[in-house]
Amino acid sequence: MWIHEPDDTPVSDSVVRDDLLRLVFTCCHPSLSVEAQVALSLRTLAGLSTAEVARAMLVPEATMSKRLTRAKQKITQARIPYRVPSDAELPDRLRGVLATLYLIFNEGYAPTSGAEVVRAGVIDEAIRLATLLHDLMPDEPSVTGLLALMLLQDSRRAARADASGAAVLLADQDRGLWDRDRIRTGVELVGEALRRSPDLPDPYTAQAAIAACHALAPGYDRTDWAAIVSWYDVLLAVHDSPAAQLGRASAIAERDGPGDGLAAVDAINGLGSHPWWHGSRAELLHRLGREDEARTARDHAVRTGLIEAQVRLLDLSLANPPRDSASGADRRQP
Repeated sequence: MWIHEPDDTPVSDSVVRDDLLRLVFTCCHPSLSVEAQVALSLRTLAGLSTAEVARAMLVPEATMSKRLTRAKQKITQARIPYRVPSDAELPDRLRGVLATLYLIFNEGYAPTSGAEVVRAGVIDEAIRLATLLHDLMPDEPSVTGLLALMLLQDSRRAARADASGAAVLLADQDRGLWDRDRIRTGVELVGEALRRSPDLPDPYTAQAAIAACHALAPGYDRTDWAAIVSWYDVLLAVHDSPAAQLGRASAIAERDGPGDGLAAVDAINGLGSHPWWHGSRAELLHRLGREDEARTARDHAVRTGLIEAQVRLLDLSLANPPRDSASGADRRQP
């Protein structure tokens, strides 16, 4: 057990009323790096395995294991107390808390293991915690942006799997099943977050704006891909990451065609062990008629951990004639 000393802070002294949210704030001690805060929270509170935490944070499992060990050693050696932080300490821990809730949501929205397309209970818990956090800090644009992102992404839940539980491509989803109340609330929250950050939005708000573009499109063929690419440019300006680069590459494939999309995917460094990168290459190569290379990329996606539901979806896509519309990672994501 990495807890160094018992919690002696009375619950009534904290404005954070939810037990789990208090524990997330407790784990996100500013003496630890944000990456360590998030990893510890996911491992000890969310119940993810070390392998699942590693996949969620896009690092090899061995790297994550060492990161967790070093964090626990630092807690012991520095005698970092395990106690509910005071209200004045909460803002310094917010960045780690937001990242933790974001990755908990992602684990429900796009599970890193298993055959399920959606882990509804995990999504519901992430949204519950984000809603409580927004109630607690309504003026924080990053909190508002994160809640907007969750609601907009989850608005598609009912259309993301068919009656047999198989994943349904975004392009093929019945938009009549999308939750319009969640879309309406999410779009309103995006606007609020943008108003509170007029110079440059935070990464969660930028991602929520991308989700809003999808949610407001009347149909897949009427999606404003130019706007989505522009929002990815904003996202990369505030948080350049391989995952964001992959999303932008997928949008480029939709806007400009599979050749440009593949070039953008191949230019990304740091995702060679990530199944989505290989899966994106497989579909773009398929669209370009390069079937042998597409099958090789598909096999790499499986070997690097593409979950069962996504393997079935990828195989179905590769077995069908290439569509005229693009089929990058955004399209594959149900």
